[in-house]
Amino acid sequence: RDFNECCAQCSEVNWGLTDGGRFYCRSCHNVTERTREVVNTDFILNTRIQTISKGLRKQKKNDGGCEWYVCEGFQLILKKQAEALEALGVCPQMKDEILCNFWRCYLQKSQQAYCNRPAVETAKALPVWDSSTDVESEPERSSLLHLLSLSESEGDLQTDCSFASSTSKVSESTSVCSGSVDGHLYLMKNQKEKLRMTMPMTLSFCYMALLWLREPMTLSDLLRFVVEGHIPYLNVFQHFPEKMKLCGLDLKIFCVESWPVYEEVYNKMLELAAFLDLPRFPDITDSCFLHPDMLCMKYLMEANLPDELHNWTCRVVKKICIGDADFLTLVPGNKSKRKVKYDVLAAAVIVVVLKLLFLLDDHYEWLLSDFAEERNKNNKEGGPYFEFKKWYTVIKCCLDVEQKRLDEERAKYLWRCEKPLFYSAKKKSRVLKRRQMVVNLQNQFGKLSGSVQPAEKPNPSSFQLSWSEENTDGSCFHGQSLKGILQEKCGVLTAVNPDYWLCTVKLCTEKLCGHLAHYREVDFPQSYHFVLRLFSFLLRIQPSYIHEEVCVIEHKLFNKKLCKKPKYSTVLRK
Repeated sequence: RDFNECCAQCSEVNWGLTDGGRFYCRSCHNVTERTREVVNTDFILNTRIQTISKGLRKQKKNDGGCEWYVCEGFQLILKKQAEALEALGVCPQMKDEILCNFWRCYLQKSQQAYCNRPAVETAKALPVWDSSTDVESEPERSSLLHLLSLSESEGDLQTDCSFASSTSKVSESTSVCSGSVDGHLYLMKNQKEKLRMTMPMTLSFCYMALLWLREPMTLSDLLRFVVEGHIPYLNVFQHFPEKMKLCGLDLKIFCVESWPVYEEVYNKMLELAAFLDLPRFPDITDSCFLHPDMLCMKYLMEANLPDELHNWTCRVVKKICIGDADFLTLVPGNKSKRKVKYDVLAAAVIVVVLKLLFLLDDHYEWLLSDFAEERNKNNKEGGPYFEFKKWYTVIKCCLDVEQKRLDEERAKYLWRCEKPLFYSAKKKSRVLKRRQMVVNLQNQFGKLSGSVQPAEKPNPSSFQLSWSEENTDGSCFHGQSLKGILQEKCGVLTAVNPDYWLCTVKLCTEKLCGHLAHYREVDFPQSYHFVLRLFSFLLRIQPSYIHEEVCVIEHKLFNKKLCKKPKYSTVLRK
């Protein structure tokens, strides 16, 4: 009570005593060097003293750490991913013009930056830097807001609407449970908070920017490049500057121990586009790579199917009007319009065409194959007829090998970060020494056991399976003819097969279900399942996603006949 000086930190007069007898401020927990002068020890023994334990002090300079925020970590990750996409051939303006603007809009909408925030709310969530701080004198505390933008003409981001807008200095103590300042607060449940940033959302940001630019890269390609290591995602925090220390809850935020899921990344992209109030995306026209006609051509080549099938896929696309710009273009926030997954849609169109021509009922396609085989033996003139049985044998052998290789690579993947993590300069040498010992032991045991060294990651390619017509073994089917299964009527080529079976008679309308159709392998022919398996491998998604899109296309294609036929009928005449 006799100590009436104002606190040097907050200017309040509200003092208490620590265990060591020093005065501390109850408002800001600032501990002074002054101690209480004891006059009567009996008085001290009969008095209840309010005490607190010593909190974490500001990080020492000899540790080399700096105070950083979670959003800055995600910003650095987005920068690394954008640079990787540029290296893969994406338009250079994606990073500085598109992705950077999306990120700034997100920071503003989520009230993390570029907005005026109440002082209380700022103190709870994101402490900010003093704009008058000398960056050169303390480089470890410089802002990372310039990481995404490489343009110097945009001016200084440290304005009244940025992280550096506050006149108060950063809090003296970092997060108790994490290396970042706001790591423990970031994971706290807040119902009012919308779209909390996560690692899968970084890929959603990238895909949204790719879609805005109409780049020739589908979501399945993006996720495949991530798995192959061409785009930073797994253990990406090892690329953080050494001064950005990670520990505790930071690892829970940035450490990923699972492969990115197509559906999660796609749904987050839709939610993110609506959250940012983005306008209608640029139109997807027939000259864009994402148009079904273009993607069908790509997947027909990769699936080693005859080129003539592309005419049939174009006819189906035109028949059910799924090639129109209004259908293909993304309109954020429009809940009445069904969102398009361009790669899944193209794969489903090819499956429907194969059902139209070959039926895929485990019987009719083999009859057609026997007929084509007999014709190819007896008639050597002209191009060979397409044999479904031979195509099935070639593709199945290749698919089994590639699937086994992929499964082995995933099983052998080391989720542990190659770069060891250490949280202080004192422990750095010890951690590095232990890590080197582990690597040496692994190499020695590997030589003794004769294990094969892991192969280098493959060069990035849009095609996973490649087929050359120059092969003499007849394993390429691109130039083969469909004459054996087609007939001409009134100047138009039609299929010899007159029937078609529906995957489902009625689409599911349950809102809680979330799917229009369901897939069980035992309920469908093996030929149909094999085709689904092939495209599910190419797209790295579950066969049920392609099956659901096939059901939707079928109901559009046979809409008039479905209205006339009884509900229990599953066979339709074309």
